[in-house]
Amino acid sequence: MNEKILSHTFANGLVLIGEPMPWLASSAFTFLVPSGCGYDPPDRGGLGGFVCEMTLRGAGARDSRALILDLDNLGVDRAESVSDSHVSYSAVTVCENLSPALSIFTDILRRPIMPAEQFEAARQVMLQELQAVEDEPAQKVMQEVRRHHYPSPWGRPSQGDRKAIEATTIDEVCGHFARTFRPNGTILGVAGRFDWEQLKDTVEAQLGDWPQIDVAEMTETPPHDHCYHIEHDSLQTQIGIAYESVPYRDEDYFQAWGAVGILSGGMSARLFTEVRERRGLCYSVYAVAHSLRDHGGVFCYAGTSVDRAQETLDVTLQELVRLADGVHDDELSRLKARIKSAVIMQQESSSARSSSIARDWYHLGRARSLDEVGRLVDELSCESINAYLSKHPPKDFTVVTLGPKKLEVPLGIS
Repeated sequence: MNEKILSHTFANGLVLIGEPMPWLASSAFTFLVPSGCGYDPPDRGGLGGFVCEMTLRGAGARDSRALILDLDNLGVDRAESVSDSHVSYSAVTVCENLSPALSIFTDILRRPIMPAEQFEAARQVMLQELQAVEDEPAQKVMQEVRRHHYPSPWGRPSQGDRKAIEATTIDEVCGHFARTFRPNGTILGVAGRFDWEQLKDTVEAQLGDWPQIDVAEMTETPPHDHCYHIEHDSLQTQIGIAYESVPYRDEDYFQAWGAVGILSGGMSARLFTEVRERRGLCYSVYAVAHSLRDHGGVFCYAGTSVDRAQETLDVTLQELVRLADGVHDDELSRLKARIKSAVIMQQESSSARSSSIARDWYHLGRARSLDEVGRLVDELSCESINAYLSKHPPKDFTVVTLGPKKLEVPLGIS
């Protein structure tokens, strides 16, 4: 299988990454634009999300309706999201429609209309997204644990806050777009069936004259309140726990990732077995590894009833601490089987690969092939993971709870 990954950096700083997958009939692309919620002004949380919403309400010569129709006529399946660092636009279509689809997204990135008459409708969409989080306590508690774990501005929720969204003006949205949408720092990942030289020429013609914009370096503020409770009238309690890990670019990342896979990721994983199955303490429990460019974290969640919340917190923390005692061969074998299944499925998805290679470039300055990922997984061993855990045991936990009763965090844990 040809897994050659190609790259080209244009004069204005835009990076193009391509992974040919000639056995597919589709092409997919992902734009990562450095305008995520970390760039929002402190008093305008959600501004990046507002910009993302408004860029999709008409661009170039197309109004909002024409934009949607043209994408539908090309058979484009698209998605947008806002993360700490980026506004992301992803699309997949049949390979012969790659160039016209890129042309439409060029207008979105460079020439959005930002129609004033649709601004209030966009504000209502933003407020509804914010309300959706309020209506999902599990999502809310995990947002808050990120806010209290990572240094500001990297822990901000992408949805922002109600006061800021209600106060935002269209001039602020247009100004934020003008300051942050730029080629330097933008990454375009393309995967599927395409001709590399033709793709470079297409991107050069559409984006090569996109002017650079200088931006100031981010200033980080250390987190505070590592134990935090949110009062919420409910029969349930939501528990969020975080502890420090290594970022994706660290040479030990796959060891950290493997350790988290032992904790969570299947019905035989430790948290599910020990907290949910054997003791029946909660209806949901999991842990995930997360990485920013310069920071990493492991984030754990447990949802339980009020009367079992304290025991759920205590047992979950015990399991996290116990991870430092080491992992076992049978656990690692099951983990590798799960990971390899996921890697195989990525070989069949151009959209998954376009996103992966773009994110790889952001974190590593290069993209990993699936063969390389497979080798890194094969190289995982109990000895290597346990050596990592001896250097980086789970400790110094951030704990956020949401429910009617504040929980006690054991001494020496937080």
